[in-house]
Amino acid sequence: MARTVATLIAESLAAAGISHAFAVPGESYLPLLDAMRDVSVRLVTCRHEAAAANMAEAAAKLTGKPGVAMVTRGPGATHAAIALHTAQQDSTPLLLLVGQVGDDMIGREAFQEVDYHRVFGSIAKQVITLREPARVAEQMAAALATTNSGRPGPVVVVLPDDKLALEAAGEATAPGPLTPPAPSPEALSIIASLLESAERPVLLLGGPLWTAEASACAEQVATRLGLPVVTSWRRKDRFDNAHPHYAGELGLGANPALVAAVKSADLLLVVGARLTENATQGYSLIDQPFANRALIHICADAEALRRTWQPRLAVQADAGLALAALATLPPQDRSEWVAELAGLHRNWVRPTSVESGVNPAEVIRTLSETLPPDTIYCNGAGNFASWLHRFHLHRRPHTQLAPTSGAMGYGVPAGIAASLLHPERQVIVVAGDGDFLMSGQELATVAHEGATPLFVVMDNGQYGTIRMHQARDYPGRPSATRLTNPDFATFAWSFGLHGETVRSSAEFAPALERCRGKAALIHVLVDPQEIAPGRRLEDGK
Repeated sequence: MARTVATLIAESLAAAGISHAFAVPGESYLPLLDAMRDVSVRLVTCRHEAAAANMAEAAAKLTGKPGVAMVTRGPGATHAAIALHTAQQDSTPLLLLVGQVGDDMIGREAFQEVDYHRVFGSIAKQVITLREPARVAEQMAAALATTNSGRPGPVVVVLPDDKLALEAAGEATAPGPLTPPAPSPEALSIIASLLESAERPVLLLGGPLWTAEASACAEQVATRLGLPVVTSWRRKDRFDNAHPHYAGELGLGANPALVAAVKSADLLLVVGARLTENATQGYSLIDQPFANRALIHICADAEALRRTWQPRLAVQADAGLALAALATLPPQDRSEWVAELAGLHRNWVRPTSVESGVNPAEVIRTLSETLPPDTIYCNGAGNFASWLHRFHLHRRPHTQLAPTSGAMGYGVPAGIAASLLHPERQVIVVAGDGDFLMSGQELATVAHEGATPLFVVMDNGQYGTIRMHQARDYPGRPSATRLTNPDFATFAWSFGLHGETVRSSAEFAPALERCRGKAALIHVLVDPQEIAPGRRLEDGK
């Protein structure tokens, strides 16, 4: 049988070591759907294109390989755009295969036609249209390589439907290995000199696709060089949060005492992170020009190194290789400074109280104390996540799936992908009521595919983050933030999952025990006034 464009695409995915692809089927790429039957890649059928693409994005974070999603033309492709934006902001390698009208129809505004180069050009690293069957093997290998080169990100491959069944030439080829850059000896010498003269340095860790080896090197660096460690927003699993050198996370809702301490540091050594708005507290964390402090920025993304600040030393290098090199520098001791910042973190993670109802801090503490340290925690966006990020201590790499893009609806598909890739591990999805129902239909995918995540839905009957801002800026004038919700436990049962409802903190641990080892949902009823840790809605600010 002749090899077609569609079979060569499917074989290219298999050759690249892709284990799962996520799809909502469409008539615009029927030959590819058929070709996927003959390769080793598991094709996961989803209920919405945004969820399919978010599952692919989450899979990439866990594997380090490009996540793959397949969607149909027009509406299917535009539904997936939110995941492309997440992959861009989170620097995640994502390959989106999108159907398109026939080549002879392009430019006529045919049925469901979209100009993908214009629509996705600002958020994708590259948009490629497969028009020449003789070049499909070349273009697929290049597309897969591009997702993971330099700063990782999304690539869109457009599939005109009149090309997929044509005979193609060539063989599927996996992208070749790429050796990432490491710091030069000259750069290491400068870093050593700056560290030697620093009294209050801070090590800030972040960035995409960390390995377990990189995290282990980070612990060696912190201990050897006497450095307190902070992580950038939603990158807490880069460093053991119970390590005596860990000082906390910089991001939305950061510990004010930690922010003040980092501002007082005389040296900020950044490894991997891009120094985004949230990590730098609205770009206020670092002064320019620098007065009595130094900034060393090590990042694989060359464009990020001088985008906002001009550091004393900018080094384009892989985070893991940089940390391995830093671990060879002469040892230093700053035990008092390290203890001071670590103490700030210990105080910050003590559970806060609530005046009534379930205490979300106790819910998170119960999860942390009950479940194994390799449990994967997933979330989307909303005030509910502030309890998870503050009170859960990540002890292992690859245990946090959370979008730095702030995309609602991310946690449910991320948790499904994590459960399918790691059926041996517990997966927890913490979601708000508004966040959950942006992708809650994917419980059908859980049932269909045999995934076993546990969903913990914090229900306060409102879009809490927006309601909080309204209370601050327009007191007494809420608008468009109240929600009418289903009984989420019954909703779960309707898909064949186990469902529980919790109305007090004491009820959560028994409910969790009944949910262990199965696909389940715990509906947690939260007082709408308990809007954030230690803060009530009536406070207004």
